[in-house]
This record gives sequence, C-alpha cells and structure tokens, in this order.
Amino acid sequence: MNNILGSLRKTLQEHDLVHSGDRVAVGLSGGKDSMALLHELNRFQKFSPIPFTLEAITIDMGFNNFDLIEAKKFCSHLGITYTIEKTDIAKIVFEIREEKNPCALCANMRRGALSKVMKDRNLNVLALGHHADDALSTLFLNMLYAGKLNTLEYSSFLSRSEITVIRPFLDTAESDIVGFVKKYNIPVLKSPCPMDRHTKREDMAQLLKTIYKDIPHGRKNLLTAMRNEAQCNLFK
Repeated sequence: MNNILGSLRKTLQEHDLVHSGDRVAVGLSGGKDSMALLHELNRFQKFSPIPFTLEAITIDMGFNNFDLIEAKKFCSHLGITYTIEKTDIAKIVFEIREEKNPCALCANMRRGALSKVMKDRNLNVLALGHHADDALSTLFLNMLYAGKLNTLEYSSFLSRSEITVIRPFLDTAESDIVGFVKKYNIPVLKSPCPMDRHTKREDMAQLLKTIYKDIPHGRKNLLTAMRNEAQCNLFK
C-alpha cells in the first residue's frame, strides 16, 4: 500500500467521509491532485467495507487548448464513468465580464456546473483533491486577506444543492502526491487557464515555502497548530 492510499483511507475512516450507498463523483480538473485522488479512491473502493459508487466529472470551461484525451483514457482504464460538461465559463469570465480578479467568479460558476451534473446523474458526494498544503495556503489567505482564521474542511454539506463535499487528501502532503504521480506515471493535464500560477493562492504557497526554508519544522508545526483546537487561545 502506498503512502497516499494509506493517508486517504485513514482520513476517510477517521472523519466518516463515505457512507454505504453514497454516489461519489471526483471533480476531475486534470491536475495532479484530482487525477491521483480518482486513482486512489478507485483502489480504496475495491477493498472498502463500505459500498459506494464512483464517477468522475470534468467541467470544460471552454478554453480552446484544453485537451481531455488523456483524462478520457485514464477513466476508461480505471473503468470509471466519466462525464464532461461543456460550458462557456471562460468566455463569460475573461471576454464578456473581463474580470480583473476572475478566480472567485470562475469558482462559483464551476461549482454551479458541477452541482447541475451531479443532480442530473443522481450523485450526492463530491470529492475534491485539496491536500494539506492547500489547507495551509487557505488559512494564510483568510488571515491576510479576510482577517479570519478559517481553512478547508474535511466535509461540508451544501444545503442548496444537497451535495456533501469531501476532501480525502486533506491529511496528505503535496510532495507525496507529486511523488506518487511520477512513480506511477499518472497522466496530468496542463491547465489552460491564463491565471494558472498567477493567483494569490500561489503567492501564499511561495510564502509558505520561504517559511519552511527558514524554519525547518515550520510546516509540521503549522499543521499541528491548525488542528489543535485545545491550544487555540485568541482575543475575545
């Protein structure tokens, strides 16, 4: 059993993320995290004591250079039902609205498209590929730009769409996912988004890397602090 499968299984079980009869869809962007998540959820499904179904959904935002051939082959190889929802999100965000900060609008529109596909396919659980380092980046984004202590959750229920969002990789290091993808030759699609690597989230990731470089145990201690409710003492 590889490291990320063990981590995924532990997170699923400790946080009760999957239940008998759940109809799970992985939001498949084509990036390393979602491709690895689909691969490992498919492996976990084979020995899981809890029966659940598994599919994959990609929201095609309408970029001309977004080739999904490798994603289709990957899902076919795994025997996973794969749905591609074509949209005009890219045109709306970048051409019609000409958003200077497009990420929030894009994310909202993608969530809406995902919810629609899941409802059409009678799916009730959406699995996303966020990992532990994403949680730290989100924490710093919220502290520095929103003035709040808040990060990603293992599980959250979206009442409007009646979908439960789960993040089985939230205890998994990004470096482990990178190593896994390379070792097992998992296909990774190049992002067609012009904002890729030019977002505030990427800025936070770079800031954290600087912290880790200067403070050897910085990453470990930040993860411990983020999960340590008993030692959380803030102004009241």
